Amino acid sequence: MSSTLSHSKTHPPRARFFSVPSLETIAAWLLALIWIFPLLYAFWAAFHPSEFMVSFTLFAPLTLENFADAWGQAPFARYYLNTFMLVTTVVLAQFIVCTLAAFAFARFPIPGKNVLFMLVLIQLFVFPEVLIVENYRIASELGLINTITGIGLPYVASAFGIFLLRQTFKTIPRELEDAARIEGCNWLEILWKVYVPLAKPTYLAYGLVSISHHWNNFLWPLVVTNSVESRPLTVGLGVFSAPETGVNWATVSAATLLSIAPLLIAFLLFQRQFVQSFLRAGIR
Repeated sequence: MSSTLSHSKTHPPRARFFSVPSLETIAAWLLALIWIFPLLYAFWAAFHPSEFMVSFTLFAPLTLENFADAWGQAPFARYYLNTFMLVTTVVLAQFIVCTLAAFAFARFPIPGKNVLFMLVLIQLFVFPEVLIVENYRIASELGLINTITGIGLPYVASAFGIFLLRQTFKTIPRELEDAARIEGCNWLEILWKVYVPLAKPTYLAYGLVSISHHWNNFLWPLVVTNSVESRPLTVGLGVFSAPETGVNWATVSAATLLSIAPLLIAFLLFQRQFVQSFLRAGIR
């Protein structure tokens, strides 16, 4: 009994304290609320009649008429097709070009390789808006104005993709390359069978960034397109929501959700894979 009392005296019960959120946590939540508020408002306006856009009545009636109106007033099916073709073509072309360039910078003893790589990285410091006039002149000379090829061509050689893949390729052990060479593989087979499979997390991370960027890109597609046959979703939505069209904001909100729905659904379904791909890829 005495030993129990002495033990309780030397080891008093631990007090329970509630952790106070740090200033960084509060700021992060505040920024998250500020960021998500326009999206929440778009959801509210899209699923309610226009008279409830600013009243925020809890039991306001739900409706899908805004989506039907938006789909009927603009050729969103064509915009979806153009955007899908644009994103798919650009991402595949970037994978091919960036893979070959990154492999050359990582493994081949090219004279002046570091200088050439620094010239590639300079592209990261140049805003795309600076090159709009020159890109438009080149696209016009090539006859690519108002085409999907003309929209995607300036983005094929991505400095960020080359840099990311080069850093990944440099971490792959040379022993795997030597073993493949002993098996009789040439350079392209070594690249396809050794380097590309081991860099899958990097390809996934870069692909997600590229798809998101080109799906939401607006300025260059607006400059280089002038018809429904080549407009992507962002430009089509901008034309649809112009003030002179007389479309109310409930319909515009529905059209906005139609435009972002594929990316939003993909993120919600594959959120864990998205995060893991970035964590595994990293920038080494």
